[in-house]
Amino acid sequence: MENIDITVLRQLLTWRSENKKALLVTVVRTWGSSPRPIGSIMALCEDSRVVGSVSGGCIEDDLIQQHLEPGALKDQLPRLMQYGITADEAHRFGLPCGGTLELLLEYNPQAQILKELIAYLGQGQLVSRSLDLTSGVVTLRITDQPAELVITPNSLINTFGPEYRMLIIGAGQMSEYLATMALFNGFSVTVCDPREEYRSSWSVPNVGLDFGSPDDMVTKFKPDSRTCVVALTHDPKLDDLALLEALETEAFYVGAIGSRRNNASRKLRLIEHFGHSEKSLEKLRGPIGIYIGSKTPSEIAVSVMAEILAVKNGVTLPREMSVGIAKQGLDSE
Repeated sequence: MENIDITVLRQLLTWRSENKKALLVTVVRTWGSSPRPIGSIMALCEDSRVVGSVSGGCIEDDLIQQHLEPGALKDQLPRLMQYGITADEAHRFGLPCGGTLELLLEYNPQAQILKELIAYLGQGQLVSRSLDLTSGVVTLRITDQPAELVITPNSLINTFGPEYRMLIIGAGQMSEYLATMALFNGFSVTVCDPREEYRSSWSVPNVGLDFGSPDDMVTKFKPDSRTCVVALTHDPKLDDLALLEALETEAFYVGAIGSRRNNASRKLRLIEHFGHSEKSLEKLRGPIGIYIGSKTPSEIAVSVMAEILAVKNGVTLPREMSVGIAKQGLDSE
């Protein structure tokens, strides 16, 4: 499953390439609680098909009803629409108490511009999409910095990024669970394992498989700020090589499976034999995951995915949720 924004844009391009009328809807402001964050998008086709979301479903239904009439999706300038201004309206549309959101409606976006945007994203580019609200003209600009959505009386600027990527070292059972959850959460997943006995039994579709050395794979992968690297083999000869390379990159998450003892031994190896220090290893996570009392591979994968998503979303987890800290506390009881 790819990034939801790219899914929406691809489907919108398909509709527009077939000369179907379509609507692109963007959440541009929220007040109070809101089901979807600012920058979320959805697309609506003239035949009432919808992809993406801006709420829990009720607002999508209302937008469909408003645009079912012939000519409702005619070419026109972008316009703003608010939902949830009153308590009754918030209740009607399933918004949380006090929630209000403002949407920008774009009618019949140009297929060529959509095609260019999707091509840039497919190349791993970060793209700033600017919409002139007075003319409906869209311009694209490659950028190197993620940015929050910006709306002014005359323009909307929304930055679209490439997919988040996950590189997993090891093709074992836990990797299958983690890869499945990562795909479900919109990550592009690649698994690297030079061991034939593990690769031959891999069963998760839509995952890239690499048979080379883990350190070479990390170098080839070129992790950036939208990439996480997770080592799951329990084999220092494989995990350590990948971690050494990943620590030199901008990857937002670098971690390895293992017990507290194994994690301590790994750090000691990297310090004694590879010139690292406690400071340079601050980015290295381990034992990975949040503490949920997990025992099985599937539960451990859930805890790891939860930690990765928290780091991705900028959430600082309490120290007590760290696997190492939590188990240390249990040992002292």
